[in-house]
Amino acid sequence: MPASRPSPVSECDAGVRLAVRLSPGAKSNKLEGAETDAAGSVWLRVQVSAPPVDGQANAALVKLLAKRWRLPKSAICIVSGASARNKILRLEGDTATLRSQIEADL
Repeated sequence: MPASRPSPVSECDAGVRLAVRLSPGAKSNKLEGAETDAAGSVWLRVQVSAPPVDGQANAALVKLLAKRWRLPKSAICIVSGASARNKILRLEGDTATLRSQIEADL
């Protein structure tokens, strides 16, 4: 992905921050690619089949991303938006590797 193109990924201490728009209660668990909202913010769209009850959708999100990018679940933390569709996640690991893995799914 060219550097000038907006991305839901930004660097932070010990990894990256990732902007996610989560759709719980879907038919299947999948990454849908990047989405730009009316304000110009870029989000990685993710669908999970778990309902948005008692943190089930958040747990399904972490499990899906950990499996997809071969990370321990403990390396993924919801920084903001735990009870909202739009979330900011922190993924711990090698910044360049994480960025390339995530951007390959956009």
